[in-house]
Amino acid sequence: MTEKRDYPELASAARLSVAPMLDWTDRFCRLIHRQFSVRTLLYTEMVTAPALVRGGALHLLDHDPAEHPVALQLGGSDPAELAEAAALGWQAGYGEINLNVGCPSDRVQSGCFGAVLMRDPALVARAVAAMIAASPAEVTVKCRIGVDDDDPAAVLPGFLDAVAGAGVRRVTIHARKAWLKGLSPKENREIPPLDYPLVLAMKQRFPQLHVSVNGGITSLDQAESFLAAGLDGVMIGRAAYHEPAAILADADRRIFGDAAQAKTAGQVARAMIPHIAAHVAAGGRAHAMTRHMLGLFAGRPGARAWRRHLSVAAARREAGAEIVEEALALVERETARAAG
Repeated sequence: MTEKRDYPELASAARLSVAPMLDWTDRFCRLIHRQFSVRTLLYTEMVTAPALVRGGALHLLDHDPAEHPVALQLGGSDPAELAEAAALGWQAGYGEINLNVGCPSDRVQSGCFGAVLMRDPALVARAVAAMIAASPAEVTVKCRIGVDDDDPAAVLPGFLDAVAGAGVRRVTIHARKAWLKGLSPKENREIPPLDYPLVLAMKQRFPQLHVSVNGGITSLDQAESFLAAGLDGVMIGRAAYHEPAAILADADRRIFGDAAQAKTAGQVARAMIPHIAAHVAAGGRAHAMTRHMLGLFAGRPGARAWRRHLSVAAARREAGAEIVEEALALVERETARAAG
């Protein structure tokens, strides 16, 4: 068995985290989010254990050291395969490996992982135990409160007891059930009712666990209220992606107590210019980064002009980092006009 280590910096960072989101939280997105907040815990998109172990797709583990603190989320159901994938994640530089037990999509179910695993707590326990034994990384779990016709108050305690007994010390609970048939992934994020009191009750029942809540959280005000109520952490998903300045710009001060002045959306946009230039110089497309920047000015003067210019200009194969300065000029013009 590998020597285990404590990661107090990860537990501290998990006071606020940005949820793993397929097709969104790639390494470019994470680099943008890191410009706003140096403390918030970031997650990769879900990477499947078979892709790493059988497919050799180690490029999926690529990340910039500047993204840290960042955790790798894995999907899978075979304990041995997950253990090997966790070891690969540790070797790639991730101090936290998170097991996805919450995604309800058909694609995930067909691979027998995600939310469907909540039906088999014993298998999840074997999987996380194998992952813990395979590397020094901290192994965490992200789950739902139940699936289909489950009574969450009856099944969730047993699930948490199983994973805690296997050695997991941090869990993130999406406070909705997952309906494995009849609802799309989008509907599964919106239709099943939220049960925040149940998540709070689980923290009281399992005081030794670091418990974060996820689902329907759209502001730092909400995050602060959950922390004040006794939860250890709050995970925000789409709101952090679509309005990163609103969620992350003041997070280090409000959530972590840092005195550093918040960066503006304009400062973050300019901070990304050299990264875009380097990516384009290496043969990449500007769109790979700018697609994650469309919401930087959400709700502010010039937001529409910013989105339109980046969307149109980045579609050109020859587009470079200059399109950001061009879009910023439009924002500044609209801001001046709004100020009168």
